[in-house]
Amino acid sequence: MAIVQLNRIKTVLTECGKSNLWLAERLNKNAATVSRWCTNDNQPSVETLYQIALLLDVDIRELLNKTK
Repeated sequence: MAIVQLNRIKTVLTECGKSNLWLAERLNKNAATVSRWCTNDNQPSVETLYQIALLLDVDIRELLNKTK
């Protein structure tokens, strides 16, 4: 069974030299919540994705995998 990766948060954090903990602190979220986003066990809301994009100074589309 293939693992479906819906977001690229972990990859983009790494590319930006940031950690899950850094993101959790900036968003005032539990570190476990951010960890679940990074492992694609859960997905953040669109509003949260927008906040992440702003914090990392990336286009929000960079946080999502292409579907086609």
